[in-house]
Amino acid sequence: MFGNLTEKLSEAFRKFKNKGKLSASDVKEGMREVKLALLEADVNFMVVKEFVRTVTERAVGAEVLESLVPAQQVIKIVNEELCSLMGGEVAKLNVAPKPPTVVVMAGLQGAGKTTHAGKLAGMLKKQGKRPLLVACDVYRPAAIRQLEVVGEKLGVPVFTMGDKTNPVKIAKEGVKQAEKQGFDVVFIDTAGRLQIDEAMMDELREIKKAVNPDEILLVVDAMTGQVAVDVAKTFNEALDITGVILTKLDGDTRGGAALSVRYITGKPIKFVGVGEKLDEIEPFYPDRMASRILGMGDMLSLIEKAEQAYDEKKAAELEKKMREAAFTLDDYLEQFGQIKKMGSLDRLLGMIPGVKPQALKDAKIDESVLARTEAIIRSMTPAERFNPDILNGSRKKRIAAGSGTSVEAVNKLLKQFEQTKKMMKQFSSGKFGKRGMPFPMGG
Repeated sequence: MFGNLTEKLSEAFRKFKNKGKLSASDVKEGMREVKLALLEADVNFMVVKEFVRTVTERAVGAEVLESLVPAQQVIKIVNEELCSLMGGEVAKLNVAPKPPTVVVMAGLQGAGKTTHAGKLAGMLKKQGKRPLLVACDVYRPAAIRQLEVVGEKLGVPVFTMGDKTNPVKIAKEGVKQAEKQGFDVVFIDTAGRLQIDEAMMDELREIKKAVNPDEILLVVDAMTGQVAVDVAKTFNEALDITGVILTKLDGDTRGGAALSVRYITGKPIKFVGVGEKLDEIEPFYPDRMASRILGMGDMLSLIEKAEQAYDEKKAAELEKKMREAAFTLDDYLEQFGQIKKMGSLDRLLGMIPGVKPQALKDAKIDESVLARTEAIIRSMTPAERFNPDILNGSRKKRIAAGSGTSVEAVNKLLKQFEQTKKMMKQFSSGKFGKRGMPFPMGG
C-alpha cells in the first residue's frame, strides 16, 4: 500500500541526505518535492498546504540546521507530523456503559459496509464478545442474504425482519433483541446508494434518533482518494459520525484518503480493511502507518501477526523434534500452515524495515508455491513423509501425478526440506530460542 507515495517521498529525502549541513533554502527546496509527492498521492490540497507549512517551520529551526545528521532530523519531523495528521494515537471503539454497544454502519453502496460489519463482529467475537448483526438494508437485492452468509461464516447471529419492513423499525427491534438475549455489541447494516441523496441521509438520521448509537462508523473506499474524503465530509456534516473505516487499503498505492480524512472531518480512522477475507481488518495505528509510508516498515504489526499465528504447544513439540533431529515433512508442512495464517507474503514483506515498495513492485511473490508444496507433501504416504529417503523414481512419479506437479518440483521440494533440516541442526543447541519458528520459503 502507498507504494507510489513512499517512492516519491524517498526521492525527496535524497536531496537532504546528500548534504552534510542544511540551509533554510535546502529545506524549502526539499519540501517542494514533498508537497508534489503528496498532491500526486491525491491528498487534499488544504491538508498538503498545512502539512508542508508545519514541517517547514520545524525543519528550519536550530534543532535541524545545527544537527550533525540533519537529513535524519527532517525525516523524523515528517514522520511525527504524518502521525499527527492521521490522528496521533489509535482510536478505539466507543463502548456503552451498559451493554449492548450499538454501532451504525453507514456509507455509499459498494464501499463494503456489509462485509466490514461482519469483519468487526468477527474481530470482537475473537475477543470474547457476543456480537449481533442487524440487517437494515431492505433495498439492495440480496443484501439481507449477503449479511446472513457473512454471519454464518463467522458464527455470528443475524437479526432480520425481511425486506418489507421499515429499516428504522428493524434497527429498534434488533437492539431490543440484543438487550433481551444478552448480546454485547449490535452492528446495524444500513442501506447505501451509489451516490449521496437526501432520502438516504433522512433514513440514517431516523435510525440514529431511534437507537441512539454509541458509534456511527462511516465505511469508505480508500482507493477513491479525494472522493472518499468528500464523502466523509458530507456524511459527517449530516450525521456527526464518530469514526471511519477505510476499506481496500491494501490496494491503495496513493494514500490520499488515509492522509486527508482526519484533517477534513476531525474524526479518526478507527479500522482499515486490508484484504477480502473476513479476518482481514485491523485497528488503524497512525504511527505505524506513518512509518510504512516513509519506508521504515511496520515491525509491530508483523510481530502481532506472528503471535496470532503462533501455537505455543506446537512450537514446544517442534523444539523437541529439532533437538532430537526428528523433523519430518509433516512438520515442514505445518510450518507452511503457520505462514499462511499470517496473511499474504507481499504484505508481510512490506512490513519489514528497509524493504522498499519499488523493490516489491516488479517482484511477483508466487503464493502458489505454498499450495504446490502442500499438494506434493499430501500426495505422499505417511511412511514417505516420515522418511523421504525411501522415495525412488517410481514413487516420485506417483507423487508428481497425484499433486499435479512434476518430478522436478518434487525433487526441488526435497532439496529445500534437506536444507531446512540442516539449518535446524544449527539451532539445536537452543540458540533459536523457545519461541523460534523457522519459516521455510519455497521458490
